[in-house]
Amino acid sequence: MRLTSETEPRVPDTLVVHEIYASIQGESSWAGIPCTFVRLTGCNLRCSWCDTTHAFKGGTRLARKEVLARALATGTQLVELTGGEPLLQPGALPLMRELADAGRTVLLETSGERDVSAVDPRVHRIVDLKAPASGEHLRNRWSNLEHLGPRDEIKIVLASRADYEWARDVLRERRVAERVGHVLLSCVFGAVAPRDVVAWMLEDRLPARFQLQMHKHVWPADATGV
Repeated sequence: MRLTSETEPRVPDTLVVHEIYASIQGESSWAGIPCTFVRLTGCNLRCSWCDTTHAFKGGTRLARKEVLARALATGTQLVELTGGEPLLQPGALPLMRELADAGRTVLLETSGERDVSAVDPRVHRIVDLKAPASGEHLRNRWSNLEHLGPRDEIKIVLASRADYEWARDVLRERRVAERVGHVLLSCVFGAVAPRDVVAWMLEDRLPARFQLQMHKHVWPADATGV
């Protein structure tokens, strides 16, 4: 049945926004590129190493058209929806579609606990796999892997050698690198030495890409809005 104006589900027209700002992309294969961040409020996970706890609460409820206008007004080609967990808010899906319709390259940073299948296919999905030290590894939605493709990325944050070994085994057993464009390994800032992770990757010939959180080397590690 084709939906009419009377039967079409109502699309949420507001979002609770923590902040909107232009900076450089600090992570992913897009690192170093000017990017506008639309950070939405709220997260249903509590990772032990989370560096954005300030986005768990608060924020301002805005009309979706206003969020779109503010994101476009910065002038960057690249726009990322992040959080918190952006997919907790139904309005995130039409916002990403509207950003793509406006000609922007759109990234989604998501915890991997929410279903990503409804995200506009033009969006580059950057999906976390939570390693054990996060305390949330049992919340990984493994079915998300079936919906990812070459334009998407998997990110795993490591806090220990045990996390690395977990990541290595998951990547091999689930053949993750064959599904997505990039597999990204990063370190909890100050918890594990980057050179150690690089050495482990080389020793195992792991099909992954090492990354640092670039913004934490440009600005103070606890800075917000950058």
